[in-house]
This record gives sequence, C-alpha cells and structure tokens, in this order.
Amino acid sequence: MNDNRDEASRPVVILGRFVGVHGIRGALKVLSWTEPREEILNLGPWLLGSPKVEKILKNYKPVKLASGRIQGKALVVTLPGITDRTQAEGLIGQMIAIRQEDMPESEPNTWYWSDLVGLQVKTLEGHDLGKLTEMMATGANDVMVVKGERERTIPFVHGQYVKDVDLDAGIITVDWDHEF
Repeated sequence: MNDNRDEASRPVVILGRFVGVHGIRGALKVLSWTEPREEILNLGPWLLGSPKVEKILKNYKPVKLASGRIQGKALVVTLPGITDRTQAEGLIGQMIAIRQEDMPESEPNTWYWSDLVGLQVKTLEGHDLGKLTEMMATGANDVMVVKGERERTIPFVHGQYVKDVDLDAGIITVDWDHEF
C-alpha cells in the first residue's frame, strides 16, 4: 500500500469551527469544543475543512495560527494571509481539526468524544442498545445519544451508568434498562 495514501486516510479530530468575524482586519471568531475552550489555541497544527467532508486528513488543509485570545465570551484568532473582513468571511463554517495522533493522551477513565462516537452500547445483560451517534454537554454531565431500534439518551456518568468503555472491542457497557 502507498505510504502517501496511508497518511492521507488518517483520521482527524474536529476541535471547533469558525463562526464569525471580528473587526475589519480579518480576525475570526471560533466556537471551540475543547475543555477548557481556550485549549484549542494550544493544539495543532490546525487543519481546515468543510463540515460536509469525511473526517480524514486528505480533506483538510493545514493552516498556521498567527494569534489567538479570549475576547469576552468569544475566542478570536488571526491567520497569516487573512487581512480583511471579506477574506475572513470566506472561512466562516470551516471546521478546525488536528490529526488524531496529535491529540494529547487522555487521563485514565476519561475519553475523547471522538473516540466514543461510533461505539456499540450494550447493557450489563448484553442487550444491544445501538450505536453512540453523538455526545452532548448538558452542564450537569455529558449525555450519549444512542441510536438502535429507537433513539435513547443516556447520561455518561462513569461508574454509575457507564460501567465499562472498551475502545479495542468497540463497546460501551451501561447499567441501563433496555426497555427504557
């Protein structure tokens, strides 16, 4: 197999997206999905891509971050070569990603959402509830959206509802009534 193809098909992790412009000199507002939100400024190198493309390296273009800061409730960044509002407006909606291998290693019993989405969710009794299709932050705790014969929302509370996460087997085991 061609090494270039291997590199091009490696997965990327979406960290956020450009949601608006700030001022007239090409600065962009960023919606960050990192915790804390400003952590996105420390990760990289950044890759930009359309939200409509598959999350693999070949669909994303590298970009350097010239500067970034917290501005009120927003994160504001500047990119080299983007010097006016019109240029910046052309980037609104672009996804900000990094190569999966550039992600910092997670702490024990913590997982990146990108590692969890797509896993099968099963009860302690072995009932298959479906695939985890989305994670949501609710304030109190994160919530899994699981789609099988129907859609369920299950709190992602490790130890209480989430009993095991086996990334190698692709299974999350939950203490959850399969009829609920």
